[in-house]
Amino acid sequence: MDVSVGECGTILVAPAASIGDGSAPARGPDFTRAVLDVAGAVLTWPVLGAPGPPSAQVHDAGRAQQWLWALYGERVALAVHERATGRAAGSPARVRVPADLTALAGDAARLALGHWTARWWPASYPDGIPVLAPDVLGVETAALTHRCQQLFDDGGDQPDDCAAELVDEHRAALAPLIQWWHAAPPSTPTARRLEAVLFLVDAAADAAGLDGPALRHLRAALAERPSTGAPADPGTLFARRTGYALAAGAPTAAGGRVIARGAGTNDWRRYPPGFVDAAEDAVSWTARALGAQRRIEVEVLAHGRAPAGAPLVAEVCVNGVHRGRVPLARRDDLWAGHGDLDLNGGPAPGVQLPRVEVAVVLPGFDPGPAPEPSIGPDAVPGAGAVDDRAARDAVRALARRRLAAAAPDLPYDVPPHAAASVPFLAETAAAAIAADEDY
Repeated sequence: MDVSVGECGTILVAPAASIGDGSAPARGPDFTRAVLDVAGAVLTWPVLGAPGPPSAQVHDAGRAQQWLWALYGERVALAVHERATGRAAGSPARVRVPADLTALAGDAARLALGHWTARWWPASYPDGIPVLAPDVLGVETAALTHRCQQLFDDGGDQPDDCAAELVDEHRAALAPLIQWWHAAPPSTPTARRLEAVLFLVDAAADAAGLDGPALRHLRAALAERPSTGAPADPGTLFARRTGYALAAGAPTAAGGRVIARGAGTNDWRRYPPGFVDAAEDAVSWTARALGAQRRIEVEVLAHGRAPAGAPLVAEVCVNGVHRGRVPLARRDDLWAGHGDLDLNGGPAPGVQLPRVEVAVVLPGFDPGPAPEPSIGPDAVPGAGAVDDRAARDAVRALARRRLAAAAPDLPYDVPPHAAASVPFLAETAAAAIAADEDY
């Protein structure tokens, strides 16, 4: 690991291979990184990269010392301490020291990936990537948070220290998880994973003083220990019917001459998870001439859990000029809407037809369009600025690989730092659902 002092005294810890310009780790789009806010630092892992220890931006080395040694080993912890206290005066600005492979590093990577999955999992009906049961993922994330308590303190600035909140929010998954555990043959990898998650959730709930019927049922089940019961298929226990109709409902407008049509941009960063299908061609538009009037119709494939009544809009640009927003309403499996289209100003130089660009956004959440991708040998996922579409394709490929590996009783013999490669219970359930429904 390279340990150095960055701007404003921040101490940077990064794998040597990830150093770009010599001052900070190379960065791709934010949806290609898993992140954890921990005591005194922010930890980052490349989701598309090889497994390994995280990068860290340490802003309070005193607080971070409680976990640095357990995450990276004593040599990295000592290098950070020396730079934070000025004891490294006269030594090189950057020092390279080996990191140890620790159990905490593997658990932390898995926890960060759990949060990433809740935000960025590319669920898509046309792409064949099923939705993950949010309660199952939430329960396992709560268990991992409790296991990683050494990373957190009572500073109040660590939103990822949320085991109690996750248990309380997702307790509906406890009964089917217990049923799955009771039905799983003892000593199988699935049974051991389920048992570990349920015991950790019970410990997290006890530490937070949580109670209620679901948690009392959990404590009773753990006290009895399971015996193999009736077979329980996770595809049945956690199936969610999304009701995709694909072309449901009436057209947004009728008549008129079609001027142009195309696919819009589906930038996952411009709306919350669970709103829009993650497919690259989920956004489509048609421009029509209705006499002297010009109208644009927009249809967006909805995510299986998309809320009704949300103020989702389509942002429309013509020849690079913003022309307004079209409100979208959900009907069945689509967000749809139409509005007037201003084509004034003429085409861009060398363009015969108007260049229409459409993107779906949620006002108030939208951080704005992504920056233009850079061109060059470093423009690849995980190494510097990358093309967003290529990165989204890489994330879809990652999801498919994880689902393909999510066989219920596949043994996982991985080193600690590669623990994140083990599928989540929600992925195992999703793979079973997909197999049952021919997704």
